Amino acid sequence: MALDLHIPYVMFLIFAGTAVLSTIALFTRQSLLVAYIVLGTLFGPYGLKLINDYTILQQAGDIGIIFLLFLLGLNLQPQNLLHSLRKMSTITAYSSLIFFALGFVIANIFHYNFIECLIMGMAAMFSSTIIGIKLLPTTILHHQHTGELMISILLLQDLIAILVIFILEIFARKSEAANQLWVTIVGFPVMFFTAYFFERYILSKLIARFDKIHEYIFIISIGWCLFMAEISHLMGMSEEIGAFIAGVALASNPIAFYIAESLKPLRDFFLVLFFFAVGATFDFDNFGSIAIPAFVMAGAMLVVKPQVFRWLLTKSGEVKNVSYEVGVRLGQLSEFSLLVIYMALPAKLISLQASNMAQAAIIITFIVSCYWTVMKYPTPLAVTDKLRRD
Repeated sequence: MALDLHIPYVMFLIFAGTAVLSTIALFTRQSLLVAYIVLGTLFGPYGLKLINDYTILQQAGDIGIIFLLFLLGLNLQPQNLLHSLRKMSTITAYSSLIFFALGFVIANIFHYNFIECLIMGMAAMFSSTIIGIKLLPTTILHHQHTGELMISILLLQDLIAILVIFILEIFARKSEAANQLWVTIVGFPVMFFTAYFFERYILSKLIARFDKIHEYIFIISIGWCLFMAEISHLMGMSEEIGAFIAGVALASNPIAFYIAESLKPLRDFFLVLFFFAVGATFDFDNFGSIAIPAFVMAGAMLVVKPQVFRWLLTKSGEVKNVSYEVGVRLGQLSEFSLLVIYMALPAKLISLQASNMAQAAIIITFIVSCYWTVMKYPTPLAVTDKLRRD
């Protein structure tokens, strides 16, 4: 089938199927992210085989991650960053080290090699920004202390994730010439200088001149994000790092909030494809060989993360019930965990079996954590009217 005919067919399957499963998910009080992943497993090459070529989907899903990091950068205003660093840096640092150690030890118990254990530990450090925010009511997010604590921790975790991604970029090039490694290392500050120069002397002036033309702002912000992503790629780094830097460069601009709000639907469109690809690429044929370590890893994270956050937040003076709620809401692994695994696999830092085990553990935590949060705490998808908050 020709490619131009194949893409509409694939889009039809994904979004028609998503509409059906999303309806079921809402009736059963599940996160929509779970519906996207389940649909991928049903329609993918290890399910009904309705979609066998998911290369295009993976590439489109990667655009969703690029926009996600761009939006995270847009929210990284200097004053907010300093406030978060002062308030939650110690808690985030200690919790990340504990989760890294837990992931490392569990992987080691199941006889994965040292590098694979390191990758598992890195993947274990993060909680899902998407799940955390999507299941957090707007009233809590903007007006209550719980939301403030969550956003601070997630913000700092995202910064750690960017650092981990950059480290993986360097190690992924271990087989290349030394001068290429230097290009990658030097490229990071060059990217910041390029972003600062363009934003200060070109982009901000264009935005100030045409800020009333919303369509233009929408287009130029997308162009800016993808321009920096491509520059990053040409300099030997990942597109995600370039998109993040592009967002940070724009964060101080007064129009950053409008850009972030206007790009959310576009980001969500591509994230549907990303999570569909997560389900579609998971190899169920080999699930039996990795089921036990995957369930152990997922179970450990689901049990330990809430307890660790409760302990650390209580030690810092927070109320116990608020501390535990934050822990439950952050008790899963992350889309950044998936990104770490996806970057490590083609770099041959981990085996396909280790990759499948990590992906299975991440998906399990997504599903269980969403269900736990919806059943116990205020969310837009709560089971009872008493807990339902928009």
